[in-house]
Amino acid sequence: MKKIYLLVSSLLCFSLIAVGQEINMQEIAPLEQIYGDVQESENLLPMNDLGIEFGYVLYEAEIVTESDDVVLEVENVRDYAAIYIDDNLQGTMTDNRKKVTLNVSLGTHKLRLYVENIGRITYGPEILDNSKGLFGSISLDGEEIEGWKIIPLNVKDCDINSLSFTKGKTSDIPCFHKGYFDIGTPESTYLDISGWGMGEVWINGQYMGSYWEEEKQQSIQIPAENLLTGNNEIVVFELKNNQQKSMRLSDKPLFK
Repeated sequence: MKKIYLLVSSLLCFSLIAVGQEINMQEIAPLEQIYGDVQESENLLPMNDLGIEFGYVLYEAEIVTESDDVVLEVENVRDYAAIYIDDNLQGTMTDNRKKVTLNVSLGTHKLRLYVENIGRITYGPEILDNSKGLFGSISLDGEEIEGWKIIPLNVKDCDINSLSFTKGKTSDIPCFHKGYFDIGTPESTYLDISGWGMGEVWINGQYMGSYWEEEKQQSIQIPAENLLTGNNEIVVFELKNNQQKSMRLSDKPLFK
């Protein structure tokens, strides 16, 4: 009887390991692996002109700064952009927040704006103006920025299992992260994404959903059928790098 009790207790403990378990991200994969065809343009082009209806696009240009505090301003941001100078996150933009002060040294820098189209307008007066991405004027202290490389990022359409990951490395710019976790009996659970910025999640090669730090819900449900007894794999695409290195599992949904 004592042996049976110990066995049952052991199994119960193993099945509960998932709850609150920290998942450390151990590997990264650069986004160059999912680049679409590069479009060069003197001016910004909306996603529509690239044949992209949904998803992510990288806008990249070289800038020269003559002071250490310069203001970047974009006429149209649809719908969300993470701004990087070289490898440093400078801030984010939305269509209601289209100016960012850049903290940079004097000289030449690489400006990258990673943009997501969150969704289409399906009602109201703006239904006829459904351009997405960045378009119109973009300036640095009032001077127009020209000479753009515009690169589709095939995030949701990529084969996660074909990505090449490197262990032990970190990245300050958007990339894919990979980690592992062990569970006992698979049960539906939630992934706590609080502290992360914006991105997408896959479990064992299956797409689970997206997250955004500005939304009320801060977790993604993982159905039991997508989990394995023993070792499981998680892949996360992160757009706004908040320097997070881990996520947690939860037995309930999480909200702000």
